[in-house]
Amino acid sequence: MKVAVIDGDGIGPEVMEAAVVVLEAVAARHRLPLRLHPWDLGAERYLREGVTITEAERDRLVGEHDAALLGALGDSRVPGNVHARDILLGLRFHADLFINFRPCRLRLPALSPLRDPHPATDIVFFRENTEGLYTGSGGSFKTGTPDEVATEISLNTCKGVERIVRAAFEYAERSGRKRITLVDKANALVHEGALWRRVFAEVGAGFPGIAQDAMYVDAMAMDLVRRPQRYEVVVTSNLFGDILSDLGAQVTGGLGMAPSGNLHPGSWALFEPVHGSAPDIAGRGIANPLGAVGCAALLLDHLGQPDAAADLEGCIAESLRSGPTTPDLGGASTTREVGDWMARRIGGLPVP
Repeated sequence: MKVAVIDGDGIGPEVMEAAVVVLEAVAARHRLPLRLHPWDLGAERYLREGVTITEAERDRLVGEHDAALLGALGDSRVPGNVHARDILLGLRFHADLFINFRPCRLRLPALSPLRDPHPATDIVFFRENTEGLYTGSGGSFKTGTPDEVATEISLNTCKGVERIVRAAFEYAERSGRKRITLVDKANALVHEGALWRRVFAEVGAGFPGIAQDAMYVDAMAMDLVRRPQRYEVVVTSNLFGDILSDLGAQVTGGLGMAPSGNLHPGSWALFEPVHGSAPDIAGRGIANPLGAVGCAALLLDHLGQPDAAADLEGCIAESLRSGPTTPDLGGASTTREVGDWMARRIGGLPVP
């Protein structure tokens, strides 16, 4: 199993260092033929060479590896964060990673900012990843003048909507989940709303055992705070999924806990923690590595290693219950200390 490791920017190298230590430990325990290959992609490379990522590098990443782990991208020294857009969005489009898979599970009720969190809160977001408002379609006219006009065009194809909706239903059926919710703004975005609702109904007809409903995005944002435990699988567009999955992550423990996968079933995949580069804490050794370790678990499951993935998930839960944690979770440990503790536990070695 060949995996590219892209540290990226900010806290990316710190959380990736911890995640790699844990990943290597679980690979050793399960005797997995895992090979990790570091890739120098990020702001430092761009500032040094003026290159974000080349088409040949995209081809190599996808063609020579089974998957990739990405720490984070984002650096204010790079104008417009062009490197982040070229690398992350570029790889999503290049490999047609149309699923952005974001699980949000409340592992410990005390981690939720809600007053009375429901312990069974466990939501999986299926965010469409290659269409909508993120295609770069649109433009500006009379730029820089008082008469400037700027447009962004939301592109939604029947094929694109159908495959993300079907992937969400198939996941719900496979994982035993009983409800799937479509989120849109069909009362205002009438054309794309009509497409999403029609396709959702058509695909949903083939899954009669799964309860199906639809929510407007503003009402959904409210309801995720009011009763997040109601939702099991959520499928939505690129922009709405980007926003709502962050909200879902926050009500279930915070962005530092949240992994995500950029997927195309049966193909190359890219896994990244949701938290971003967090430049305000970069270099201090206090970044939470659990989102990155969660990405490693998603990666192993994607590569057909569910037992190893379950080991990582169990280790995350044990760390929260009785092990070391970083300051954002109320602990006093460093990023590396958390990773080392998890690696020792997985390896069957004594832990403090």
